[in-house]
Amino acid sequence: MFSDGYRLDYRQCRDLLAKRLTEPAPSRIQLLAGPRQVGKTTLLLELAQNLGELAIYAAADGPEATVPGFLERVFARAEQVALVKPKAVVLLDEAHLFGDWASRLKGEWDRIRRRKLPIQVVATGSSALHLAAGSRESLAGRFERMTLTHWSARSLAESFDIAPQEAVQALVRMGAYPGAFEYRNDRTRWSAYVRDAIVEPAIGRDILALASVRRPALLRQVFGICASSPAQIVSLQKIQGQLQDAGALETIAHYLALLEQAFLVATLGKHSRKPTRRRAAPPKLITLSNALLEVVDPRGAPDPSADPARFGAWVENACLAYAWNAGQRVSYFREEPLEVDAVLEGSWGQFAIEVKTGAFAAADLRGLSEFVRRNPRYQPLILCDAAAIATAERLGVPAMQWSQFLLDGLP
Repeated sequence: MFSDGYRLDYRQCRDLLAKRLTEPAPSRIQLLAGPRQVGKTTLLLELAQNLGELAIYAAADGPEATVPGFLERVFARAEQVALVKPKAVVLLDEAHLFGDWASRLKGEWDRIRRRKLPIQVVATGSSALHLAAGSRESLAGRFERMTLTHWSARSLAESFDIAPQEAVQALVRMGAYPGAFEYRNDRTRWSAYVRDAIVEPAIGRDILALASVRRPALLRQVFGICASSPAQIVSLQKIQGQLQDAGALETIAHYLALLEQAFLVATLGKHSRKPTRRRAAPPKLITLSNALLEVVDPRGAPDPSADPARFGAWVENACLAYAWNAGQRVSYFREEPLEVDAVLEGSWGQFAIEVKTGAFAAADLRGLSEFVRRNPRYQPLILCDAAAIATAERLGVPAMQWSQFLLDGLP
């Protein structure tokens, strides 16, 4: 699994950055990665407003940033502010777009440290690929990285002043991109926004800019297959068989890793004590925002009554994506005919989870029962509809509503 330190929602990220910016300057560079259109620019602008004259905001995607020496002038201005104010804070939006950004930022930071200037730096990028490409080498030991993740249902409810259950239903049907949310009642406009502002820039620009992609068309096909297979265990051979163009298994695996680093798709591994079995097992595909499911599927969001199986897959995808986005280690368990939807480890604890959106019986929980028998440190949990809580209680298995899970996770 791809890991990049802190994964936080908007409010957590804002509060953590605000806290770190109160530390004595100069401190380590704060690198903020995350999916497109989740509020990184908004967060920097909010910090700039709160900091007032101490803040120097610069966007690398603006026309002024193309002028030679722009980045150096930003730091010169910060130095002038630091001479007359308690400190200065440089806020660099889309920092990776500056040419040779990591080396240049390293040079400025080293100069600040040598001169003990009270200047702090926050830099953002639209994918882990962008910031990781330079930070692990040029900026080694000079930065702290965090990720602003896809929004939760709770963040939607609080930010747009809607009922929590309405936010949950919206998240399952069309994800939680805040910029797209205002178009939720106009599917054509909403779909165009997600395609043009999120999917195309991420696949057509972010990944291609910094990764070795010899066959961009094949990358798009792999993404399409992933977004058409929510919460499904799919072997690389099966993905290969669905491609319009031939592709080696190593190429497909490489493209899946790139899609994960671009915060589009996560590939969950099989839970096993034996590393060889984990490596040999097919991945479980999780699309990290249900908006990507909706924009790829011509049928649109599923109706729970007319298409319960597809609705159940979308709910399971949303639940597992939420856990992944929250920084939990997520895997699955399968030994035919036994299966467990998700095995969670992390700050929430250790859980074996089944996601159910309809009626179920004891026979449907055989995989869960066998897994926790073999692995007693994991707590069994069913995420189900409100009406099915009584069934879980009768079977003696802890349960909570999947809608509540999507709002607050696990205590």
